[in-house]
Amino acid sequence: MTVKEQILEIFERDRGTVYSGGELAERLGVSRNAVWKAVRQLEAEGWQFDAASGRGYCLREDSDVLSVKGITRCLRGAADGLDIRVYRSITSTNTVLKEMAAEGAPEGTVLVAAEQTAGRGRMNRKFYSPTGTGLYLSVLLRPRMKAQEALFITTAAAVAVARTVEEVAGRETGIKWVNDVFLDGRKICGILTEASFDMESGALEYAVCGIGVNVTPPEGGFPDEIKDVAGAVFTDAAPPADAKNRIAAGIVGHFMEYYRDLSRRPFFDEYVRRSVVVGQDILVLGRDEPRKARALAIDESCNLRVRYEDGSEGVLASGEVSIRRL
Repeated sequence: MTVKEQILEIFERDRGTVYSGGELAERLGVSRNAVWKAVRQLEAEGWQFDAASGRGYCLREDSDVLSVKGITRCLRGAADGLDIRVYRSITSTNTVLKEMAAEGAPEGTVLVAAEQTAGRGRMNRKFYSPTGTGLYLSVLLRPRMKAQEALFITTAAAVAVARTVEEVAGRETGIKWVNDVFLDGRKICGILTEASFDMESGALEYAVCGIGVNVTPPEGGFPDEIKDVAGAVFTDAAPPADAKNRIAAGIVGHFMEYYRDLSRRPFFDEYVRRSVVVGQDILVLGRDEPRKARALAIDESCNLRVRYEDGSEGVLASGEVSIRRL
């Protein structure tokens, strides 16, 4: 562990406590200059310190930077043993993790980033992933399940996000089938699950579940193409201390709790309860012309049952169609 990492561990454990350079140097067996350099490096990475005149350094309570230490400190038991890696910037957590999966990375590898330069959503749409205002994470899974059960991964992740946001922000969320989490009528999270299949057995070789959350609005607002839809977890008030690490840890913790028992769908009732489309008029967007329909119910396979204008009914599966509320 580097001097910077050791100092960060001390400060994160004792937020609000003042440590002098001499005290840290003696504890770590390094020079005071090494301590000063490490603190400057942490500041360059976004950590915020209050310099107590004549006394030393103090990590501010409201300092909110993603870190492995910050996330693991907040993790629940279901997520023990995960290999979590944090990046200041990455092309796409899903893209990089899929490459790692193909090279044999184990289940439970988790990539978390503060920025994506090439984030992707469903149907290869660009996923807006600016620095400083959101968090973007992907989890590598190697489940023993058939292809049609992969939808449970996405729906479990949606409930994990919804529960976490409610715990951290204290505000009620909704889920738009199949993979979007909403708050106050605006999308705050998108989920993209990508998988590799064994052609002979039809079973999953691996799955990568990617989750992007808007924690705060970006400076200057969201881009024009999404400004009428996108929202953030915290808009009217500043986030609580260490919000990003708490949100990342909550999502991973809840998701892994569901994943350990995925075949029994322990998340299902919460997923249905939070639905913002059941009972609503929607537009079904598939390969053919868009069709108006009424969303009737979500079945036990997490597919959406609909009734079209001509009275016929159908079942929508993720990946086949998209829907839009009317």
